Amino acid sequence: MACYWCSVKEGHLTLLEHEAARWLPLANLRQVNWLPADVLVLEEIEKTINKGRFKMNKTTETLLYYEKNAESFTDNTANVDMKDIQSRFLKELPEGAYILDLGCGSGRDTKVFLEKGYRVDAIDGSEELCKKASTFTGIPVKCMLFQELAAADVYDGVWACASILHLPKKDLADVLCKIAAALKQNGVLYTSFKHGSFEGMRNGRYFTDFTEDSLREFWKRTIPLTIFEVWTTVDVRPGREEERWINLLARRD
Repeated sequence: MACYWCSVKEGHLTLLEHEAARWLPLANLRQVNWLPADVLVLEEIEKTINKGRFKMNKTTETLLYYEKNAESFTDNTANVDMKDIQSRFLKELPEGAYILDLGCGSGRDTKVFLEKGYRVDAIDGSEELCKKASTFTGIPVKCMLFQELAAADVYDGVWACASILHLPKKDLADVLCKIAAALKQNGVLYTSFKHGSFEGMRNGRYFTDFTEDSLREFWKRTIPLTIFEVWTTVDVRPGREEERWINLLARRD
């Protein structure tokens, strides 16, 4: 058996012979029932990464943060009051709308939407968060990367609260195009970013920050969604009132 270190720089992997494939953070490698020959390879993977000889990409590092901190992240976010922003989003949607919670985290917003009678699909890139969100919301939460979104003309609304801000700008533009494709005609996107000009790793996660001007400039990159509302809020979590957020609503024309 020949094994290789590989990185996916663009596009998507296509299975030609295997029945299934999964992306696994380092913290979850041992959760799979590996064959004996695979275990030998697994040990080398763990040694190489732990010694820093294999550089993880930004997405992997960010996902690893959430795998390690899923419990504390859930505890800190599950009860945050988002009613005002949720109301702004929901008033743009038809009754009984079909919503995608893209990067659902603890499942806080999915639970609210379900309780209000909306149909909801929820996804997140962290397996640990998916487990916790599934328990919290009572629906299956699918583990997948934002870049894997492939729905077309399905959703009335996409809710991406403090989620796609973890993407570098190139990837962010691609994912926004995928979101546009996933929305029905006149479908609405809500998303949010930390206010500022920083782009890079911060506290174990990758962030792309925006000001209102830089966000509108970025949006000119052939993103097929029309922004119709942008506003700034302060962080509603106790002790973080100094942090500001850029919020936006955009529509697929």
